Amino acid sequence: MTPASAPLRRRRDRHGRGLRGPMAWPPVPGMATRAEQFDELVLDAASRLELRAGKAFGEVEFAVEDVPPSDPAPWESSDVPLGRLFAAQGKMHARIVVYRRPVETRATDARELAALVNDVVVEQVASMLGVDPRDLDDGYDPDEE
Repeated sequence: MTPASAPLRRRRDRHGRGLRGPMAWPPVPGMATRAEQFDELVLDAASRLELRAGKAFGEVEFAVEDVPPSDPAPWESSDVPLGRLFAAQGKMHARIVVYRRPVETRATDARELAALVNDVVVEQVASMLGVDPRDLDDGYDPDEE
């Protein structure tokens, strides 16, 4: 037999068990990592505000970072920020960054985490639009603990 006419032989994994399938089957919500779940909370809060604000919302990008930079801007307080707004410059859209680890450490359960993420996003969008956060979200209450 010549190499060109030789039939292709399927390789099997060791111990002759054949080809293996995926370790986990199609993804389900329970398989999402904490970071992915946090990203979804931010996107949910942003989409609710986008529906409420309409065209005033404009072009804004949302990002999630694990921790804030260790060198705060001179005008920022020394407290650990939960989020930050970067204003639009030239062709760059406005960007809102939510810091995952500081937000997660302040929440005791999933419900409180969702509320805190919503409050952070509402505060940053309100700052971007120059309005009171209560005008964007009726449920916003900064004094609620």
